[in-house]
Amino acid sequence: MIELSAVSKTYRRGEVEIAALRQVDLKVQAGEFLAITGKSGCGKSTLLHLIGGLEAPSRGRVVVAGRDLATLTERELTLFRRDCVGVVFQAFNLLPLLTLEENVALPRVLQGASSAQAAAEARRWLALVGLAHRAAHKPHQVSGGEMQRAALARALINRPAVLLADEPTGNLDHATSRQVMELFAALHREQGQTIIMVTHAPEAAAYAQREVRLRDGRVVA
Repeated sequence: MIELSAVSKTYRRGEVEIAALRQVDLKVQAGEFLAITGKSGCGKSTLLHLIGGLEAPSRGRVVVAGRDLATLTERELTLFRRDCVGVVFQAFNLLPLLTLEENVALPRVLQGASSAQAAAEARRWLALVGLAHRAAHKPHQVSGGEMQRAALARALINRPAVLLADEPTGNLDHATSRQVMELFAALHREQGQTIIMVTHAPEAAAYAQREVRLRDGRVVA
């Protein structure tokens, strides 16, 4: 499903080179729930961005769902990100002027679905994450946990091959974090969703099938 081979990522700031990832090898099977853990600055988010086609490696190969991302044109990368990858961010990234239903429906509209079809699918996904009663609310009218659940529904509406989650419980309290992680676990268990989650929270990582730890840009376990 996903394979990284000798992947390195280096950033340049002026005359200084910063190695975010160093010779990372990683395989993730279809239907697997993987947690990537490690201290801040160890390369977790960079690794997630490479898998999602949001950045390109400095060296090495990233293959996702049979696609070598380095061989894709810009348009093909855009379609890959739209159709094959769903992303849940720590900061929710919901559009403030849209309702939750409109936020969730937006990826399907961008994919070419009619407004009516996208809205109907959005309502189904909101119901799945327990937010049917909040569909007409805007982000500022709901709690942080509800915003994160809406962000999860938005990430899933295009039925992506892989769901990437970057610190999805980072802005949530303990009880709300548990509710969100139970949703992730249910998606994995009941729908076979492939999930790669970056987290610094051991209690969140415990929901995953497997944990990979990074230290200084290298896989250590």
